[in-house]
Amino acid sequence: MEIEKVKCLIIGSGPAGYTAAIYASRAGLKPVLYQGLQPGGQLTITNDVENYPGYPDGVKGPEMMEDFKKQAERFGTDVRYGIATAVDFSGQPHKVTIDDQKVIEADTVIISTGASAKWLGLESEAKLNGNGVSACAVCDGFFYRGQDVAIVGAGDTAAEEATYLANLCKKVYMIVRRDEMRASIIMQERVKKTPNIEILWNSVTDEILGDDVVTGVRVKNALTNETREIPVNGFFVAIGHKPNSDIFADFLNLDENGYIRTIPGTSKTNIDGVFACGDVQDFTYRQAVTAAGSGCMAALDAERYLAANDLH
Repeated sequence: MEIEKVKCLIIGSGPAGYTAAIYASRAGLKPVLYQGLQPGGQLTITNDVENYPGYPDGVKGPEMMEDFKKQAERFGTDVRYGIATAVDFSGQPHKVTIDDQKVIEADTVIISTGASAKWLGLESEAKLNGNGVSACAVCDGFFYRGQDVAIVGAGDTAAEEATYLANLCKKVYMIVRRDEMRASIIMQERVKKTPNIEILWNSVTDEILGDDVVTGVRVKNALTNETREIPVNGFFVAIGHKPNSDIFADFLNLDENGYIRTIPGTSKTNIDGVFACGDVQDFTYRQAVTAAGSGCMAALDAERYLAANDLH
């Protein structure tokens, strides 16, 4: 198998990976970045981004990621197509297999593989994704101010996003599969006390309605099998995220949900020379701007590690 030696390898290409690449390349680390399964990350399925500083008129998610990529390449980042398929962090240098065909031996590895939203799996959900269907209320709720929306989920994230949407929207329908919520008591109380949230207990999403944009949702009662159609303009899925961390599980400390544990205030993992940034290690904020900030941290941490170990 072909072997290539690099100083800094970045795995993943969302705001975290590209920002790490900008800082690493400007520090002379000659980073190699593999874009992964979804070049540009979750933002490539986001139509309008209005909350990233520096874009006063907003920007399309894919266009913004192209800007990030160009900036990284301008300073010498080697951006490549390819997927990390295996890792060996048992000793220096760190070994990462790409596409089961090639091994990269890297002095430092920056992991920015992100997290993937969990979806219901409906055909209509995929068809209308970005046209009324969203997995991020904080990102997209603003577009539905004064309108009616639905949200599916029953955990803390769903409860938090429902109350967030209730501040913006006229009415929020919260679709809950059972006769109780998984959310903490305090979050449940907050939802129940919010007058414009209606909880649909024992309910599942049968279909998201609309040809080009969301116009409604058909909800089925799990006990009676009765269906009802509710007119809504936005449909939010809040059933969790899955961090893309499976291939690192044998070497890195992960939390119970699979997020990579980093030393608080840093991007450092339990393995020297391996750093994590963006949504693969952030289950709290999950925003483009926080991902970018953590990518900067990872590049600075990597640069300092190389200097301290005379690997520059």
